[in-house]
Amino acid sequence: MSKTALIIVDMQKDYFPGGKWILEGVEAAAINAARVLADFRERGLPVIHVRHEFPSSDAPFFVPGSEGANIHQSLQPADGEFQILKNEVNSFKGTELHALLQREDITRLVITGAMSHICIDAITRAASDLGYSNTLIHDACATLSVEFNGVHVPAPQVHAAFMAALAFAYAEVVSTDTFLSAQ
Repeated sequence: MSKTALIIVDMQKDYFPGGKWILEGVEAAAINAARVLADFRERGLPVIHVRHEFPSSDAPFFVPGSEGANIHQSLQPADGEFQILKNEVNSFKGTELHALLQREDITRLVITGAMSHICIDAITRAASDLGYSNTLIHDACATLSVEFNGVHVPAPQVHAAFMAALAFAYAEVVSTDTFLSAQ
């Protein structure tokens, strides 16, 4: 039987209203991530909180030691839950995440967090490449609008494009309600 863990990626204060890098839909995503977190806690399943700090103090957000780099109050780690500090986009790069998952015999990941098109994309692809089975909770993730080569791409389209790509080959991508109703 596979052992499942919830991974909450970068749900930090700088992404929320009042922060330095506010994401669209982050509050709704946090509510859904909290619902999934409550389910994992109720079932006694492992939870891993990933927190990003850039390596230097001149970063645009997630400055080391800043209030904005702290996990949002709605998703605070509880005693006994794992915490990973990363300095890169990919939660596996330069961290003990893979070793932790192996040590705990975890083979299936449920992924939530931010940003959909960067850190969520990176962890989901890397986890799949490492052999993990992934479920990505799409409405428990958030992102922002981007621009490329003079083209403005609104956050909902950025999010949808990345969820579609990840659903193609890297994860089962489902809503919070679908995930919780299957438990």
